[in-house]
Amino acid sequence: MEQDPNLLPALRLRAGADAAARAEPWLRELGALAGGELGALGREANAHPPVLRQYDARGERIDEVVYHPAYWELCRIGFERFQLAAMSHRPALGWLSPVPHAVKYALSYVFAQAEFGVLCPISMTDSAARVLRLFGGPELASPYLEGLTAVRLEDQLTGAMFVTERQGGSDVGATATEARPDGSHWRLSGQKWFASNVDAGVVLTLARLPDGPPGTRGLGLFLVPRRCPDGTRNRCRIDRLKDKLGTRSMATGEVTLEGAFALPVGDLAHGFRQMAEMINVSRLSNAMRSAGLMQRALLEAAWHARHRRAFGRRLLDQPLLRRALLSLVLHAEASLALVLEAAAVLDATDAGSPEAARRLRALTPLAKYTICKRARSVTAEAMEVRGGNGYVEDWIDPRLLRDAHLGSIWEGSSNLVALDVGRAMRRDGAVDVLLQDLEARLGRLSDREVLRVAEVLTPELRAAVVRSARIADAWDEAVLGALTERLSDLTMAVLLLEEAEHHVRAGLGYRKLLVAATYVTEVVRGARPWDEAPPALRWLGELTSGGDVPAEAALSALPNAR
Repeated sequence: MEQDPNLLPALRLRAGADAAARAEPWLRELGALAGGELGALGREANAHPPVLRQYDARGERIDEVVYHPAYWELCRIGFERFQLAAMSHRPALGWLSPVPHAVKYALSYVFAQAEFGVLCPISMTDSAARVLRLFGGPELASPYLEGLTAVRLEDQLTGAMFVTERQGGSDVGATATEARPDGSHWRLSGQKWFASNVDAGVVLTLARLPDGPPGTRGLGLFLVPRRCPDGTRNRCRIDRLKDKLGTRSMATGEVTLEGAFALPVGDLAHGFRQMAEMINVSRLSNAMRSAGLMQRALLEAAWHARHRRAFGRRLLDQPLLRRALLSLVLHAEASLALVLEAAAVLDATDAGSPEAARRLRALTPLAKYTICKRARSVTAEAMEVRGGNGYVEDWIDPRLLRDAHLGSIWEGSSNLVALDVGRAMRRDGAVDVLLQDLEARLGRLSDREVLRVAEVLTPELRAAVVRSARIADAWDEAVLGALTERLSDLTMAVLLLEEAEHHVRAGLGYRKLLVAATYVTEVVRGARPWDEAPPALRWLGELTSGGDVPAEAALSALPNAR
């Protein structure tokens, strides 16, 4: 936390000063762990991935996943000590009511900087509980919802969603798993191809209903427990574990459902719509974790640049290296801004705001697409800053790079997410609502220097309003990826300007305005290779350490000031 000048001010703006003040001791405690014990446990758990033990000594099928002790200690810290999976559903960490999503994401963002993989079962346990709260009946409350929201590992039921099948991949409408009624419950038969947290106590999955229509409309949502109500092992065969590039601490496998005991969740006619609630919250979690990876990559690169000397100077004093670090700062801080804004909008949505729900409909795929995609390049650039050592497993850089590649794959690849942005724009009108909100936010800014930057951003935002309307009318899928990235950049630029004004009003100076102005110039407007070097390079030490800069330095980043 001492090395991150950005998190606490951003959290104060998005969650409120009171919530941030209550969260600060927990953030500092977790930050200290992330830089020490948590990081060491993450190294051990990833170096010793889980192993599938299919049979016991008598030859009986048990399908037990055996984890390294470091994995269980990571779970104890995440699930129990910080209650990351339960805090949205019950009082936790001194709150008398559920903790705001923005606080939960801030804590998880710090956790992700030391260990990414364990946050998968934490996130899915959280989102599975959310689905049961929203759609499940009282028959699912005990023991399933109670187990998902327990805070002692001994009482915990972890959650998972088994969606991907071999023949369909991300095409959920191709799901072939069949559901058939069996008295008071159902039986599911089929194969799930990419099942993370494979030995979860509570699995939410989709299956095709008898005589149902084709595609996603014919899918029902079911809860499949690892143990049947009589205590026997459910008919869920773990065929093998995946040998993955990253997230090696956590078990992902292939599962065959052999007439598995299952309970219906909500209205079976709306199975996919209900599962989408879990998918979308998991998408936000992916974006949050990817932002955490970027921040850790930036911290590692900045530390190395400050302490490594080459050609008679510190790396931090080398112009090309400074430019590389500046890019890391911009993307890391912009990504956190979008994550915390989405979390705050999720809080407003849960409070019953229809307008917030429509904004969230756009913000979720924007965050998933852009932040997860950029984490791959940011972690790679940070690895290069460290040089040959960055390519060696003694350092965290290789693990950051491996884990970063999964964010764009889990819960829908980038192209699928871009198509979802298109649907949010054309079918739901969510992009129009988002753009109107961004224009209104620019109109509410009042600091003189901040308004100077807003004047440069405003025409870019208005052009996006026109362009998105044309794309919605023409429906050209080939441009949806570029549109998604453009909308994300504009959203993040506006959020950075809000943060800049918040910094000024809080007496924190103009460092954040320099970040915002440079982001507008370099990312939104797009710097050309023959342009002069960004003025922010002269203040890179302050940008990486949290020092103040004068207002004129921030405004020097604007294109008309160069």
